[in-house]
Amino acid sequence: MNSRRTRLRSALAVILTVLVLVPSAVLFGRVWQENSHQRAQTNLEKKGVEYITALTPLISALAESQSSAVQGVAAPPDSLNAAVAKVAAADASLGDDLKTKERWADLNTKIGKLGKLPKTDGALAILQAHIEVSDLALALYGAVRRNSELNRDPDSDLSNLQQAVAVDMPTTIVRTSRMGDWANILQTAPAKTRGTIAVQFGEEVLGVQNAVDSLTESLQAAVDNTKSPTLSGSLVTTLDSFRRGVESMTRGANLGGTPNVATMSTAQTALQTALNALAGVTLKEMAKLLEDRSSTLSYRRTEAVLMGLLAIALVLGALIWPALGRRREPEPVATRTGESTRDIPGSRPPAPAGYGGQYDIAPAYGDIDPTRRERSGALR
Repeated sequence: MNSRRTRLRSALAVILTVLVLVPSAVLFGRVWQENSHQRAQTNLEKKGVEYITALTPLISALAESQSSAVQGVAAPPDSLNAAVAKVAAADASLGDDLKTKERWADLNTKIGKLGKLPKTDGALAILQAHIEVSDLALALYGAVRRNSELNRDPDSDLSNLQQAVAVDMPTTIVRTSRMGDWANILQTAPAKTRGTIAVQFGEEVLGVQNAVDSLTESLQAAVDNTKSPTLSGSLVTTLDSFRRGVESMTRGANLGGTPNVATMSTAQTALQTALNALAGVTLKEMAKLLEDRSSTLSYRRTEAVLMGLLAIALVLGALIWPALGRRREPEPVATRTGESTRDIPGSRPPAPAGYGGQYDIAPAYGDIDPTRRERSGALR
């Protein structure tokens, strides 16, 4: 009976262990899988931020190269060569993960051809060549934010910041540069092309205004929904400088009248400087937010591992403890039914003579002798 009960208890223990461990293992697996997915996505987004950080000087250098080329300077500025080298290094390190190798190779080739444009093509043709290159640079921005999944970030602040730094800011820089260059060309354009160039100039002015509005909305939304205690303070100074540059640029554009090229040129330089500073602050905050997320995910992973080990330890303890308790319990002494439990003396007195020696020893007190009653009756 005891053996059956022991086997039943062991079977129940095994069943309960399975009922506890299987759901725990399934839950742990799902938590681990989700944590691993979030960690991988966060690491990919970090790479996107790193690549965009390298692209920011390039888009400014391309704008500078475009303006100088339109004004008749053939040699590209030194800032362009430095920016190209920086992006090339970033693409060599991150291009496979972000799938940008082909795009960068094409863009790099087109950039190399900008310094070889013949002066006889005229300012309009030179501007068109630079517009093609800057469009490719904007497309590279888009590829980075898509392939790094920055555009799919679930947090509102990061989502708005990536929109600002990877779409609105480079678009503003490109549109501002084109607006100033169209204004320069418009001054010396022949009468037959002035109308077309004026239309292009007006479109760029409107494009700048739309890009600035979108940038302001993105940054405001990021500040309103951020978890970062430093984002708002970091953006205040740079955003004010940016707004002042936009106002100066708009006054110089004088849409509907004759643009003031000198005012626009000064405002354009100040605006690009403000945009570069704004991009630096934004990228720094994005990197900080992603690093905080990585730390949180690492903590949750460690927590999940510890909870899993604790669950296993508790289950093993519940299985081993009863077995140890049964080993420590003393086994009861088996006795025959009806047998006295009194102590039996270790030695007996010798039997009286005549009783046959050791075979006639009288039973000790408490012994049961089936012939004792018969012998007593015979003596009577």
